[in-house]
Amino acid sequence: MRYATFEQDGRVSWGAVQVAGVLDLPAAAAAAGLGGWPETLLAFVQAGPVWWERARQLTAEAGNTSLVPLSGVRIRAPVPQPVRNVFALGLNYAEHAAEGGADVPDAPIYFTKATTAVIGPDEPIIADPSVSEKLDWEVELGVIIGLGGRRIPESEALQHIFGYTVIHDVSARDLQFARSGQWFLGKSFDTGCPMGPWIVSADEIGDPQDLDLRLCVNGVEKQSSNTRHMIFPVAKILADLSSVLTLQAGDIISTGTPSGIGGQREPPEYLQPGDVAEAEVAGIGLLRNPVVAPSP
Repeated sequence: MRYATFEQDGRVSWGAVQVAGVLDLPAAAAAAGLGGWPETLLAFVQAGPVWWERARQLTAEAGNTSLVPLSGVRIRAPVPQPVRNVFALGLNYAEHAAEGGADVPDAPIYFTKATTAVIGPDEPIIADPSVSEKLDWEVELGVIIGLGGRRIPESEALQHIFGYTVIHDVSARDLQFARSGQWFLGKSFDTGCPMGPWIVSADEIGDPQDLDLRLCVNGVEKQSSNTRHMIFPVAKILADLSSVLTLQAGDIISTGTPSGIGGQREPPEYLQPGDVAEAEVAGIGLLRNPVVAPSP
């Protein structure tokens, strides 16, 4: 199943994405006389497996008769307002660590991105020179937690995942490395966390450690790798994080980027107004965002 948050005629809803369009699940539920349906995709994730199965059944029963063409809606970030900051990993691909001259870490390196940084497909990344002049690209696999927990065994960790999405961890390098290292500031500026285009359920993805990742700027490939090259796989990340803190349904984890970032190129390259960035993860989809200057 693919689940998206979308806007149609000024109304925001969510639903199941099919080849021919999107099924507005709250509207379909109301038409079928089913009450108590979650109003947002985040609430649906938090509602748990019983509701997930109900959505599958309703989608199957509705068929193609109630689909809204994708051309008639605006796809938003699947979770426009996350429960809390997006968890993220640094240096989780050996080649990425090497391109920056860093040692391969012996434990996961965590930081977070502010919830206010999240934007959706086709929304602009704002390149504001008063904030940063070194906006860099990073394609990443995003994990959406479906079942929270503490001290989750690595062998059971994937069972706690609702689904996966694409995250573009746009990074302000001048902020990130200023003042003895300000990762939170460098990763949390407004529009710095494009996400989408939707969430693909965990059962459809299967093994999260065999997904191709790719990022292009203006059609030119900048990053290309596979999640099998992660230093710390998804299950290890969940087990490690939950050994210290309680993971909650709806939490989002961005699992790190491969090599090919702009700041390590010769000469360095950074996103500029007029650019178009496309982050893609196989089996999930393509996340496209234009880069624009701030409004006067």
